[in-house]
Amino acid sequence: MTPPPSSLPRGFVPVMLTPFTDSGAVDLPGLATLTDFYLQTGAAGLFANCLSSEMYELTGFERITITRQVVNRANGRVPVVSTGTFGGPIAVQADFVKRIYDTGVQAVIVITSQLASPEESDAVFLDRLHQLIDQTEGVPLGMYECPVPYKRLITPDILADILPTGRLIYHKDTCLDLAEVNRRLTVAQGYPFGLYDAYMVNAVSSLKAGAAGLSCIQGNMYPELIVWLCNHYNDPTQQKAVKRVQQFLNSTMDLVHTAYPTLAKYSLQKRGLPISLYTRRKVDRLTPDLCTRVDAMLRDLAQLEADLSIEPVLMQQPA
Repeated sequence: MTPPPSSLPRGFVPVMLTPFTDSGAVDLPGLATLTDFYLQTGAAGLFANCLSSEMYELTGFERITITRQVVNRANGRVPVVSTGTFGGPIAVQADFVKRIYDTGVQAVIVITSQLASPEESDAVFLDRLHQLIDQTEGVPLGMYECPVPYKRLITPDILADILPTGRLIYHKDTCLDLAEVNRRLTVAQGYPFGLYDAYMVNAVSSLKAGAAGLSCIQGNMYPELIVWLCNHYNDPTQQKAVKRVQQFLNSTMDLVHTAYPTLAKYSLQKRGLPISLYTRRKVDRLTPDLCTRVDAMLRDLAQLEADLSIEPVLMQQPA
């Protein structure tokens, strides 16, 4: 394996959905369409096989298959990252990290809560992370503070310990704390490392603090708007519009987290993507009231994007 320890592009890195057929099988043609959609909206990279992908409901074979297809479909246009840790002994996790890396991803994502239990200390976590690093032959890594099975936050001290290895290039941040984001970014200065914030209440503030980009579930409902924000957050001529976008993100925060990811699939279906609402995860039911609220949000979104001269992507079936 040849490690390319370089930082990923700045911008929007979507946490990809997994399309399923109505019978519950992975819909690979649908995944091809969805991958094209993310790329056409301007995504700077792709995070396949993540929580939004229903990774815990996928088999190991499906995780590999999905990741490989996304890499092949992206075809070098943008880098792809994918999760490689799903619990068990470090040797077992290291083996799967290498299998994911062999699909051609730029980095393999470590779920922080898969290396230590909630009761175990940061010292235990760090020891196991170093074991994983030692057993994965230079594979570039990322970290994700996934809320499932529990959320384990990464302290600046942990970053300061790991960054000198040169192996950590990506971090999907879910600390929800702008002051903590700033501390992490301070520690990371000078390293080929990108922090991508998932918490859209802090979207503009994190970007202005130096975050490399955004990696959020909102990008599965209105990716063009997230791309616009990543491109214009610091544009002095667009600050009134930037403030308006941030207000929209804040006002829709609770709704986009409801019945997710089914609600996201509904939103994509409404705009013409051939994606089933089938979801393997056990989530809240998509009620008629929820659909009505999402429809209203999508109307508000259409007006906002029209005012900002954002052209929504119109999809065609993949070749």
